[in-house]
Amino acid sequence: MRRLLRAMSVATAVAMLLPMAGCRGKAADPRTVVMIIESSPNNLDLRQGTDAQSERVGGVIFDGLVTKDEHYKLKPWLATAWEQTDPLTLVIHLRDGVQFQDGRPMEAEDVAWTIRSMVDGTLITAKGGAFASVDRVDVRDRLTLVVHLKHPDAGLLFNMSNGLFGVVPRGAGRDFGLHPVGTGPFAFVSAVQDKEVIVRRNEHYWAGAPKIDGVRFTVVPDAITSALELRKGAADLASNVVTLDMIHTLKQAPNLGVASGESSVVVYTNFNVNDATLKDRRVRQAIACAIDRKAIIDAIWRGEAKPAETLLPAGHWAAADDASMAQYPHDVERAERLLEEAGYRRGADGVRLTITMKTSTDETTRLMAMVMQQQLRAAGIRLELRSAEFGTFYADVTRGAFQMYALRWIGSNEDPDIFRYTYGSAAFPPKGANRGRYSNPRVDALLTAAAAETDEAKRRQDYVEVQKILAVDLPGIPLWYPNNEVVYSRRIAGVQPEASGTFSYLRTITIQ
Repeated sequence: MRRLLRAMSVATAVAMLLPMAGCRGKAADPRTVVMIIESSPNNLDLRQGTDAQSERVGGVIFDGLVTKDEHYKLKPWLATAWEQTDPLTLVIHLRDGVQFQDGRPMEAEDVAWTIRSMVDGTLITAKGGAFASVDRVDVRDRLTLVVHLKHPDAGLLFNMSNGLFGVVPRGAGRDFGLHPVGTGPFAFVSAVQDKEVIVRRNEHYWAGAPKIDGVRFTVVPDAITSALELRKGAADLASNVVTLDMIHTLKQAPNLGVASGESSVVVYTNFNVNDATLKDRRVRQAIACAIDRKAIIDAIWRGEAKPAETLLPAGHWAAADDASMAQYPHDVERAERLLEEAGYRRGADGVRLTITMKTSTDETTRLMAMVMQQQLRAAGIRLELRSAEFGTFYADVTRGAFQMYALRWIGSNEDPDIFRYTYGSAAFPPKGANRGRYSNPRVDALLTAAAAETDEAKRRQDYVEVQKILAVDLPGIPLWYPNNEVVYSRRIAGVQPEASGTFSYLRTITIQ
């Protein structure tokens, strides 16, 4: 436990350093907000960027066709209306008067280009799998397009929602993310890898210009440094960046506030099911039994998280009831029985097998992994940890260079198509996010049926069965839903975090 105690002393270090921080280093432009992010966006072009930072920062530069309400139901955004005239035809009507940030009008040809570029080879993107059902896109008139499908796809429109999808100008190519131009509330100014992304207010934003002049997203991969930057006034905002222990300490700072709320974000671990050790699902189940989620939630999240049994958010219309799925409560004896059955016996050193887990340098994730390391040891599992800056970590994950890793789903898991994207046989990278290369014909068949079904109750039946199968096969372990915790400077007013963990509140916050 020594390593864990050293890790948990991070908050103590912050508490000791806070009085020394002072109140200096405020943003050079008092009307510009400085927001801390843990890593640089992978790609600000939302057709290509799949990591959390890309979707969050890209989400203030671009607009989707639809947005979601608090119940994850779709409502109009750039699209004012849509109709499914038959199972293979989706007609979309666009909002008039919307401009790109360079002054060009946003029209149906731009939306058509955005969709086509993800399926016709213009781009090689993991998000292309979400549009694999598209056969062609026709433009009926300036504000109307018709999407023709190869097969029914009830989840297609969700993949055009804010944060996941951003309309680009016609002709935008594969390097568009270096200098993106969208229709969103903020316009791109500049970006320096591993340093910052700067955006300015879009004065002509169709939904009303933001109240602040701009945002400088500054990359701070270290949680202690992030806490100190907030305390001394060098940063104004940090969303789910510092640990809960640090937040508890920062609440005492007179210049800071904390906005908290339930989250749809799910923390999970994923397995490489082709790995010689992890291909046996009994090993994966044993790992699940050896993890004490409640202890981790209490120790690291201070109780500010809820256990997850599925990737879908709590209360989602397609989520299976917990009681109907295979359960893995903390049970070391059961973990050991499963490992014995799989042929892994304790050696002279007490170790049955060794597994390497990869993580980013995100402090909370590293702490979580360290606790897991201690917990798995009780079952005879030696967990070796490998942390790397996010770009290197994410590249390894995408190319399958891992045994086990930990990440979060943000936004994408609000639609049940997440199961196809993460566990469908046709969703191996770069066509999707099935990074562990899991394949189950029954799951594929159920996902195909669910995508074609327009009756919500019948779709739910298919998705519930998928979740039951995944709970047994366990290609990954849903862990918990952490609360959204946004630390903000008292000079900022109106911070209201959404369940998705997006930065949409940047549109409406004010500077006092």
